[in-house]
Amino acid sequence: MASDTITPTRSTDRETISGLDALEIASREQDASRLRRIWSGLWPKLAALGLAIGVWQVVVWSGWKPEYALPGPMTVGRDLGGYLLDAALWNGLATTGRRAAVGFAAAVAVGLLLGLAVARVRVLRAALGSMITALQTMPSIAWFPLAILLFQLSEEAIFFVVVLGAAPSIANGVIHGVDYVPPLLLRAGRNLGAQGLDLYRYVIAPAALPAIVAGLKQGWAFAWRSLMAGELLVVIATKTSIGAQLTYARELSDAERLIAIMIVILLLGLVVDAAFGAADRAIRRRWGVLDATDR
Repeated sequence: MASDTITPTRSTDRETISGLDALEIASREQDASRLRRIWSGLWPKLAALGLAIGVWQVVVWSGWKPEYALPGPMTVGRDLGGYLLDAALWNGLATTGRRAAVGFAAAVAVGLLLGLAVARVRVLRAALGSMITALQTMPSIAWFPLAILLFQLSEEAIFFVVVLGAAPSIANGVIHGVDYVPPLLLRAGRNLGAQGLDLYRYVIAPAALPAIVAGLKQGWAFAWRSLMAGELLVVIATKTSIGAQLTYARELSDAERLIAIMIVILLLGLVVDAAFGAADRAIRRRWGVLDATDR
């Protein structure tokens, strides 16, 4: 009798321990899988970086340009290390970051409103559709003579060109996203009572979101390039910035610092691209179009 009551308890204990072991093993496998995914995404970037540095060093060894004009990776690396500890870098980043954030935010507001209006109003589509594309293809540097004429060498001139450089790309992303919303979704939304702003909020915006994010990413690229061009041309003596420091390095023929600043600009671009990539993956995961191996 006692034996009959003890045996199930021992069996249950074994099952409990077995279950805990299984959870631990599954957790370890999940961690290993995550590390493999991180490494699979990281090693191509490291390989490309190593290849670029190797080619750079070979060009320096070839004597194509003198060392003062084209320093080697080690020389630039030492200067970059000191630059990262310099307050001038962080002050410049603060100024450039503020300009980028304000300009891009204004471009997003203008681009979203303009894109939605043109996408849904046929008269505006006929009047402005091709004009938005023409503005998008216009080099941002071409706007600076007008901007300087209107606003002189000021923050407003840079802001003007950043908005004009980014807003058309964002508007085109919105237009293309709305154009590809299936009519069936629109009819279903109207049948469920969605009208006016509710139709945009609950039907059109979610369906067009992938294209809108792509437009935002492209708009950011245009805004960043416009900002860098603006800071190179419009140097305000009382405010340091990344572009101004790049100009000073060129004027002083300081090749090490010039290339170090260019590397900082490149790294900032990679960080923003990673942020947009994460947002894109989150949207695709939400839509169920992301493969399980890419999660």
